[in-house]
Amino acid sequence: MKLAQILDRLEKRYGKPKRHGPADAFSMVLHRNSGYPQSDERCDNGFAALKEHIGLKPKEILEATDARIAEVLREGKSGMSPEKRARRLKEIAAIVEMKYSGDLGRALKGSPVEARKVLKQFPTIGDSAADRILLFSGIAPLAAIPANGVRVPMRIAFGEEKKNYAATYRAAQEYVGTEVVAEFPARQRAYLLLKTHGEEICKDKKPLCEECPISRECAYFRRMRTKSSP
Repeated sequence: MKLAQILDRLEKRYGKPKRHGPADAFSMVLHRNSGYPQSDERCDNGFAALKEHIGLKPKEILEATDARIAEVLREGKSGMSPEKRARRLKEIAAIVEMKYSGDLGRALKGSPVEARKVLKQFPTIGDSAADRILLFSGIAPLAAIPANGVRVPMRIAFGEEKKNYAATYRAAQEYVGTEVVAEFPARQRAYLLLKTHGEEICKDKKPLCEECPISRECAYFRRMRTKSSP
């Protein structure tokens, strides 16, 4: 079964996916670094507190003290290590202000390869986060894969992951890139549905395969069922 049909079935199960968080690249970098351990809720809380009490412009963040930003993050219920995250937010703002004159978006208008390099300068931004930012900020329709759900397309297509994360991510991205048309709505939809499926059913340690709406089409399920057969 084609991935497009699998995604249709996932959408029938979970409903039409909705994007989450801010829409511009700089805010997305801030959002990712506003909560720890990273989760939608903690990052939302920290980002909202930062927006209300400090501001989201690089100069506003740089003008605030580390202690003040940490206090805002702590009171915003954004998770652990607010001091460390405050330093990261200042680092992010400093890079954008000094290297890109306060305009990260303009620095990302080159090729996707170069834009990815720019984003990976920032704390906690690896391949998956960079690709997600480029996809959801409307800069490049990359086949982004959720960092904590990279196993999902690999299980569906191949039944197992590669030996290391980088190889797994590349293989998952190639699979999705081949199966999903290179347009923003289609690839955003694929990202969100795969993310939801990884969170709800295709879990890391104990996937709920018996509840899965696509188990019959899943290479991982077929492989595990064969292993358990006498």
